[in-house]
Amino acid sequence: MHSSYLRLPADVPSGGRLVVLQLRVRRFFCPESSCARRTFTEQLPGLTRRHSSWTERLRSTLASVGLALAGRAGARLARAFGVPVSRSAVLRLLDALPEPEVPALRVVGVDEYATRKGRVYGTVLVDVETRAGPRPPRSPTRGDPASPSVSSGGRPRDPSSHARTSTGSCS
Repeated sequence: MHSSYLRLPADVPSGGRLVVLQLRVRRFFCPESSCARRTFTEQLPGLTRRHSSWTERLRSTLASVGLALAGRAGARLARAFGVPVSRSAVLRLLDALPEPEVPALRVVGVDEYATRKGRVYGTVLVDVETRAGPRPPRSPTRGDPASPSVSSGGRPRDPSSHARTSTGSCS
């Protein structure tokens, strides 16, 4: 053993009172001379993480608040229950979460929008069956050989073009 030091990770308040954890953790020498890390510190699985000043329980609580309210509102709510945190920290927690599994698409609708009138345009893919959107750009599209079961679910905006497409004329 090389030495020990005191860690004070923040935890979720209990009953409206601040919880203070004092952990004395040990630091060890690496016996191998070729090792890049000369010393290493013991970790407490399920309680702490390397270089983190929060417990895993507080981290998951803040991530849940962030999923519900996002940055600024999430930071305000966390401050209300006794955890001072910045909106950037809440958003960093959200970025660190794994991407949810997206089921395979069967019917896709394409929606175009303008964020600023006449200036900035965007296109999103929407799952027509569940009305979920917007989809990330890597979603399968019609004609993609990786997903032959995707079909277009859009309908024309102009009623006269609908009549032309249903009769088969190309004029």
